[in-house]
Amino acid sequence: MQAVLKAEAEAINAVVVNDDFVSAVEVMQHCQGKILTTGIGKAGHIAKKFAATLCSTATPADFIHPAEAAHGDLGLVGNKDVMIAFSTSGKSREVLEILEMSRHLGVDKIIGVTSHLDSQLREHSDLILDMGTISEPCPLGLTPSASMAVMLAISDALALALLEQKGVTREDYGLRHHGGYLGRSEERRVGKECRSRWSP
Repeated sequence: MQAVLKAEAEAINAVVVNDDFVSAVEVMQHCQGKILTTGIGKAGHIAKKFAATLCSTATPADFIHPAEAAHGDLGLVGNKDVMIAFSTSGKSREVLEILEMSRHLGVDKIIGVTSHLDSQLREHSDLILDMGTISEPCPLGLTPSASMAVMLAISDALALALLEQKGVTREDYGLRHHGGYLGRSEERRVGKECRSRWSP
């Protein structure tokens, strides 16, 4: 277990944050439409979680499953949207197809998150966020764990950098979390501030 944790931590620490990362945040910040995320398999789960994180931090976003896109879900794509595609290999046919079709529909920008140097995803993207060369700690060398940890870390870094650039406040955040623990915590905090402000 310790070896897996160490391998994932090392893979995350090895990511080189370059100008493309800065540009990606700027593209997302100035997006006039929606942020659309896509990916398939384990990468699809990361893409879906990324869209949820963006929504909760005041950036409209939605996940498009590449397979469903071929059956009508491409209707979500608009010419002011930014699409962010997640694929370690960058060779998944379904992901490449959704990018090609999104280009035809006029999507504004495509950002790719990938690892392999021969990734075809690189050819379809305006910006590439490179995951680096990753060795999976799986005894079979097959289960994507370190690569998914890196992918998740990159998506979280983008979301939180964007939150900061947009100046999202605790109140903005609280308005999007009125249920559950986070919502109740924010309601209590705001309630206390109001009582202290108006108390004689």
